[in-house]
Amino acid sequence: MAGLELKSLRKNYGKVEVIKGVDLHIDHGEFVVFVGPSGCGKSTLLRMIAGLEDISAGELVIGDRVVNDVEPRDRGIAMVFQSYALYPHMTVYDNVGFGLKLARTPKDVRDQKIRDAARVLQMEHLLDRKPSQLSGGQRQRVAIGRAIVRQPEVFLFDEPLSNLDAALRVDMRMELARLHQDLGSTMIYVTHDQVEAMTLADKIVVLDAGVVQQVGSPIELYQHPANLFVAGFIGSPKMNLLPATVDAAEGTTVRVSSKDLAASTIAARGEGLKPGDNVKLGVRPHALRLAESGSVVGQVALVERLGNETNVSVTLPSGTTIMAVLDGDRVLRPGQSIVLGFTPTDALLFDEAGSAR
Repeated sequence: MAGLELKSLRKNYGKVEVIKGVDLHIDHGEFVVFVGPSGCGKSTLLRMIAGLEDISAGELVIGDRVVNDVEPRDRGIAMVFQSYALYPHMTVYDNVGFGLKLARTPKDVRDQKIRDAARVLQMEHLLDRKPSQLSGGQRQRVAIGRAIVRQPEVFLFDEPLSNLDAALRVDMRMELARLHQDLGSTMIYVTHDQVEAMTLADKIVVLDAGVVQQVGSPIELYQHPANLFVAGFIGSPKMNLLPATVDAAEGTTVRVSSKDLAASTIAARGEGLKPGDNVKLGVRPHALRLAESGSVVGQVALVERLGNETNVSVTLPSGTTIMAVLDGDRVLRPGQSIVLGFTPTDALLFDEAGSAR
């Protein structure tokens, strides 16, 4: 097991640059998630770490070795792909141990490793079955078991849950979290699902267009996004972003207002902001609450009653739509007027360049 260091990693396909100088330190035993929209470069970056894509520039260090030119099989990594890629004619036992068999691992050692992996993944009762007799979640566990028996320094996961239904994804998320606790291994996980990222990661790396937008813990990214992209991507439902104008900026407070927003004082760094500047105010749907007199007045457009909470889509005077997540079961009707408020410390400001202020 080992940590990793990515030093100005770049990847070009001809004249097209898809990974644009990524610097990243991953500690031994960390669970790190690469997250971002489709096409942001997260899978390409993972494949560069695995050795399945050449590195155009920069340096990749695993443990204490520079591995830019090291073959994938010699990097001390194991990768679990989106597709299970199991051999249909083999039993689970043989699928898990196939790599060891190719490596001419002694039969008794191979048997012990297979059974140890099966115990960790709670699939000892499945060892005699064929893949066709398994559910999607069970097949994914077999693919993970095939990686475990190699005892790699680093596990790489490339959207391993994307082929599963919603209920199985939740179950397998918990399985992966437990597996990380049991093994204590360094794990790098790629997903476009920010809920997976928030629930699994020690550290999240948010990517967009081949550039790292922010690195931090899930709560850090949720509460203190560095820019508009991270603010809009992390969190479900996503953060509401309202255009506003600065009325005053003094010390650690900024007063803003707009057609959709009554004058509101926000706890924010005011450096560089001056009256008349255009900004965006960000507030999470869960931070909005019903109020007799609040900063936001609109009309209910859509109501989703989920029992423990109520999701309300609200149309503002400008035509902008925002989302509020209210506690409990609220009886609201489309077309009804609604007043929402929020605590100043729950709001964020972003300047015209999109940076948090």
